[in-house]
Amino acid sequence: MPRKVVCRELGPPESLQLESFASVPLAPGEVRVALQAAGINFPDVLMAAGEYQLKPPLPFTPGVEAAGDVIEVNGADGVAVGDRVIVKMRHGAYADEAVVTPSQLTPLPSTFDYAEGATFLAGHGTAYHALIDRGQVQPGEVLLVHGAGGGVGLAAVEMGKMLGATVIAAASSEEKLGVAQARGADHLVLYGREPFRDAVKRITDGRGADVVFDPVGGEVFENSVRCIAWGARLLVIGFTGGIGLARTNLLLIKGASVLGVRAGEAVRRNPALGEVRLKALLDWAEAGKIRPNVSHRLPLEDYAKAMRLLVERKAIGRVALMMRP
Repeated sequence: MPRKVVCRELGPPESLQLESFASVPLAPGEVRVALQAAGINFPDVLMAAGEYQLKPPLPFTPGVEAAGDVIEVNGADGVAVGDRVIVKMRHGAYADEAVVTPSQLTPLPSTFDYAEGATFLAGHGTAYHALIDRGQVQPGEVLLVHGAGGGVGLAAVEMGKMLGATVIAAASSEEKLGVAQARGADHLVLYGREPFRDAVKRITDGRGADVVFDPVGGEVFENSVRCIAWGARLLVIGFTGGIGLARTNLLLIKGASVLGVRAGEAVRRNPALGEVRLKALLDWAEAGKIRPNVSHRLPLEDYAKAMRLLVERKAIGRVALMMRP
């Protein structure tokens, strides 16, 4: 029988359970996918704890992205048994199989394995929406990427360099910075070595960063406001380090903008944005220009350990659950 990770009560990753379930018949227009891998994302951890903006009714299965093979189709146009696909979900990816509609499926790039496919669209889609739709990064601008060893951070480093920016990668370990450098970072800042705002001013000869990509929040956001150039855009991606408070006088002095980044919600409100984004990401993936860095691949039964790797900042890039190791 297929298995899935189930959240029956809100709490830490260890409160989730691995359970068997019976496959249900497909309704007209539905597709069954044998999942091979699922990506671990911070929203999964927050959703299980009841701390995310989307609060599914209990019980539910976490996981917003996966990859696998189509094994059954019931009158769903454009999908065939045997297709290798990426699956996009609001939740439900930590499972051996999923029943979805064709609109949730994207072809798996030929350059990717299942783990890379399952860790691609959430991180790189967020980086795309942040840097292109919201930040409008221009060639020659200075992009400061916080949390550059994380999944979305590394995606932003890779994409920012591809867009022609000078990329300053800031992270908490030499190992993470090494991966960021391999993905194109021009300058490396180790948080514990010197205050990053001093480093940014030194690197830019006092001018500051044009665009700040911030999935960390907290004091990182508050100090970012102190090392920005005129007309800077501060991109608020998330709050893994807590909620940051903006000094509005500093924003005024620099003519700066603070922009919230919600890649999924933006597409739900304007589907045309998503079509452009998806085409670009798939084209770049096929051309070998972008690729997730999957530092850990764990079996489905190690879901709690996999989620902890993210919470404890031990992942470099992405973590994937493998259904058939």
